[in-house]
Parts: sequence; structure tokens; C-alpha cells
Amino acid sequence: MSGLHGNHDLGHTVAGWTGTAVAVLGVCVTGAALTRGSSAGITVGAAVIVAAALVTWVLHLGGWGKPSGPRPVGEQNWRTKDRAAAEGHPGCLGCRLAGRSGPRRAAAKGSVPLPAARAAGQGEPARSMAPAPAPAAVRGDGGR
Repeated sequence: MSGLHGNHDLGHTVAGWTGTAVAVLGVCVTGAALTRGSSAGITVGAAVIVAAALVTWVLHLGGWGKPSGPRPVGEQNWRTKDRAAAEGHPGCLGCRLAGRSGPRRAAAKGSVPLPAARAAGQGEPARSMAPAPAPAAVRGDGGR
């Protein structure tokens, strides 16, 4: 397929093709039911469309999808399994929903940790005792 479009990763995967086929089937069932006026058929078609999303998600988590962005040339065949899917893809909503956060990143050099919470009895930070100026709408002078 790369011969038609140069060396571009078009993103074709088993998860993508399967999900698309099931979704098209669901749209066809919904459309046929709509023309016949069958609310049960519309419900079945909608359920098939939801099943398409779930099938695609499960296949993606099983390694038959792909991470965001282009893949290396050797991995662009649509039947190539993604070995990194078990850890999760960075920035992938589907992986995050499954509890996979992607490879852990080390803290950046020069990063500063957040301050620890105050223990009870250490008090609050000092605040100014001066009253804050009231907004113009509250003063009633129209901001003049």
C-alpha cells in the first residue's frame, strides 16, 4: 500500500479495519431499520455501532492498533502487531481508560517538587489585613 502514497504511515491496522467494518454494518442496520420504521432495528443498529467502538478498543489494547504518529517503515504493514501496547501509549485516551499510562518518564532536570502539605498547628500563610477593593458594580459608581 505504501507504493501508492509514497512512504507514509496511513494508520491501517487490524483494529481500525475491524472497527470500521463493524461500524459500517451497524450504520447499514440502523439505516434499513429507519426506512422500515422499526425502533427495535434502530436500537440493534445503534448497539452494533457501540460494539464497533468496543471491538476497536479491545483490539487496540491487544496490540492490533497503533500509537499516535507515524510508525517506523518496518512496522507500517496493517498486520504488524504493536509490541508496546501492553504498557500503554503515551497520550492515548484508550490506554488511559484501561489503566495503562504508557512508559514512565523520568523527572526532568531542574524540576522542582511541590511543597509538602502543612502539618496541623503550623498555621496558615500570612495574609494582608487590608480589605480588597470592591468591584465597580458593587460600589454603585459605575467604575468612575
